Amino acid sequence: MSEVEVPTPVEPAEWDQSASAPPDIWDQRVAGVLSLLRKRLTGDYDVDEFGFDKQLTESLFLPVLRPLYRSWFRIETYGAKHLPESGPALIVANHSGTVALDAIMLAVAVHDEHPAKRFLRLLGADFVFRMPGLSEVARKSGSTLACNPDAERLLTAGELVGVFPEGFKGVGKPFADRYKLQRFGRGGFVSAALKTGTPIIPASIVGAEETYPLLGNIRPLARLLGTPYFPVTPTFPWLGPLGLLPLPSKWLIEFGEPISTEGRTDEADDPMAVFNLADQVRETIQQTLYRLLERRPDPWSA
Repeated sequence: MSEVEVPTPVEPAEWDQSASAPPDIWDQRVAGVLSLLRKRLTGDYDVDEFGFDKQLTESLFLPVLRPLYRSWFRIETYGAKHLPESGPALIVANHSGTVALDAIMLAVAVHDEHPAKRFLRLLGADFVFRMPGLSEVARKSGSTLACNPDAERLLTAGELVGVFPEGFKGVGKPFADRYKLQRFGRGGFVSAALKTGTPIIPASIVGAEETYPLLGNIRPLARLLGTPYFPVTPTFPWLGPLGLLPLPSKWLIEFGEPISTEGRTDEADDPMAVFNLADQVRETIQQTLYRLLERRPDPWSA
């Protein structure tokens, strides 16, 4: 009878684990960076008519901002269900905090909390687009000039558009006036929404007021530098560059129920109708701020 050949046992170290081993996360990240660099060098990427670079925003800007959103400000977002799955909406928010971090964090909230990962196209003051470097970053991340023609084109294209009607009056107000909405402008955002039949979504942001508490404004320096104000905070300019680090206040963001403008196109040129709708949006945001402040009694809580 012939001998039966017994197979030699295979040691665990010799097993082929390639099928079951999870991919190395760092290999993935390096591959992603190399792919991004290759596309940037070869010009294999798209920007829209406003300069928005979706690939760069997803690969660079949002990953850099997420640690601020999740760990530094510990932002809790409510009402993301009110953001449409598709189609346009005008998101109107309060503005505060000396440095406009609230706009950036709102953009992260819209993208990361929305099931479809939509982008918020921010409308910025002309000052932003006069600053070398900052202008390029703003354009590539999806921002454009706060004017009715640009707003209407974005809304007509089905985008989510973000506007802060208080402007510099909001971000530059003293800390003593925190969470008191300043006067909205001339209601241009309402006119754009009415002309395009776009719903308006009020957004209320609590937490930004404490990031850079504005104690004073050195106006001669502001005029010299061509800025709206030169802030004095508890840390700036006393600590030099370290004073630019925002304080880690606890943030809450809430998106309210949409306010419909459907069928009201003829009211876009009616100053009284525009004023009344702008006042409705402002009052909605103000009341929501009061409610959120009650929910967040300690700005430094976890």
